[in-house]
Amino acid sequence: MSDSAYISIQNVDKYFGSFQAIDDVTIDIAEAEFFSLLGSSGCGKTTLLRMLAGFETPTNGEIYIDGQPMTSVPPHRRPVNMVFQSYAIFPHLNVRDNIAYGLRRQKLSKAKRYEMVDEMLELIALPEYGDRKANELSGGQRQRIALARALILRPKVLLLDEPLGALDKQLREQMQLELRSLQRQVGITFVFVTHDQEEALTLSDRIAVMSHGRVLQLDTPSGLYERPKNRHVASFIGTMNFFDAKVREAKGPQVVVEAEGLGTLTGTSGERHFSEGDKVQVAIRPEKFVLSEERPNGAGPAYSVQGRMGNAAYLGERSHYFVEVDGASKPIAVSEQNTGVRVAGDDWDSDVWLSWDESAVVVLAPE
Repeated sequence: MSDSAYISIQNVDKYFGSFQAIDDVTIDIAEAEFFSLLGSSGCGKTTLLRMLAGFETPTNGEIYIDGQPMTSVPPHRRPVNMVFQSYAIFPHLNVRDNIAYGLRRQKLSKAKRYEMVDEMLELIALPEYGDRKANELSGGQRQRIALARALILRPKVLLLDEPLGALDKQLREQMQLELRSLQRQVGITFVFVTHDQEEALTLSDRIAVMSHGRVLQLDTPSGLYERPKNRHVASFIGTMNFFDAKVREAKGPQVVVEAEGLGTLTGTSGERHFSEGDKVQVAIRPEKFVLSEERPNGAGPAYSVQGRMGNAAYLGERSHYFVEVDGASKPIAVSEQNTGVRVAGDDWDSDVWLSWDESAVVVLAPE
């Protein structure tokens, strides 16, 4: 356990009968960090969150919060609170009583409870909503009320199980920004579960990408996007082009490869070390390619290849292009910001050029 860890999940396994839902997971989370568990359905992220809450018990391993082991601590005595996707707003109570619901067991005067609720209403920017009924609230307002009800108990850790999943896209994006701002204001540790990669990238200080009960990579949003450690992470976070390749020369993290359709390239393999003759995959993000009608001059990017324009899609702020290159097994995806100079749908000559820098090339083990 790291000395700086506020939450420490140490070598945790979880079995349901013969099924292993969590497989030897170790994660340290810092105080006041916004930490996300990201993965597709069934990856184990919600099971891990429920073990933090105390609703499930690890089969092996231990979970610590603020230095204290949690295995024998029941849910209601843990320094955590939880917000669910459903919000669980009580329809027969007004906003004020919904927020104050968790204070019932505390020996507080009515004036003190009202004072605390008013502070929460200010915090979630709904100061005039105390007397509103639950059925008079929008989805975004219900989400804020659920957050206020959890935060009023002043937990050390707030656990959030896909709390934005029921919102439409526009409101969801708005609430992401509000949730991040709220976390910074209250300064407590948030552990957030989501299957939405963009949501995780927007909100998080760090992210653990999970699959089949394991943590595949734990990193910052930029680290996951720019330096994925394996194909699963590379393809799950954003869009990626993959090319079969063979190692010609390896010097630590710098690898020279021969890649299908792209020729001889130098890229980085991160912590993974390869040897001459190894089969690998080259990964390049669509936005790392520069598209042009003329061959780049010598002062341009390190690499270039000629291809033929295939399909194109206009997506408002961006356009996506698909370029067919001899030797490549599938069209290469290219993404460009629409600046008014060129957008998808414009007429192109049949031949185009793709160029890219060495920094765009990531070398991964094949899967």
